[in-house]
Amino acid sequence: MSRPDTGSSAKRVRLSPAERRQQLITLGVEMLRECDLEDISVTEIADRAGISRGLLFHYFSSKQDFQIAILREANAEFLARTAPDRDLDLFSMLRDAVERYIDYVSENSSAYHALLRGPVSARPEMAELVANARQATAERILSEAPIPVEDPDRPRLALAVRGWIAFVEEVVLTWLREEPITREALVDMLVASLPALALNADLAAALQQ
Repeated sequence: MSRPDTGSSAKRVRLSPAERRQQLITLGVEMLRECDLEDISVTEIADRAGISRGLLFHYFSSKQDFQIAILREANAEFLARTAPDRDLDLFSMLRDAVERYIDYVSENSSAYHALLRGPVSARPEMAELVANARQATAERILSEAPIPVEDPDRPRLALAVRGWIAFVEEVVLTWLREEPITREALVDMLVASLPALALNADLAAALQQ
């Protein structure tokens, strides 16, 4: 995989502290597409940025702090890439979001695995990050569901949506590792599983093609 030629050009550009910090995080996210989080080299990141290894720790208190910043950026990118397209009908919106979800994690499998199953996932700040991402995804789905907030079935639906998100994560992790079915079949299964788990007639009807 070709790597961006950031080192030589960065030496000729003076950046503000905020810009330099963001540059280092961006480089870390790019490297996360090439290797596991624990294998990201601080020395190589600094070299790509055109700064000394020691200077990197002017922007981050430790390697762990840098890793957390990388994963936060990757998580924000994930939420942006999977945001629902509200120009679509509900079924198409769900399918489109699932497709973009699969595409993103396929391109960023190391980051995805690190957040959900890697050693870093046991850290409290990372567990909170993952929980917040799951909550944001659940709220996106519930905000589009054709079920009023005051509906007595809403709490059960919210619980089912959280369960569906966990189901999607586990299925996609397995699919990334083994690919026992095609991407199209995977999308079909994940889209069909939401109304099946929710067991709500209004949602099921809205998700008919």
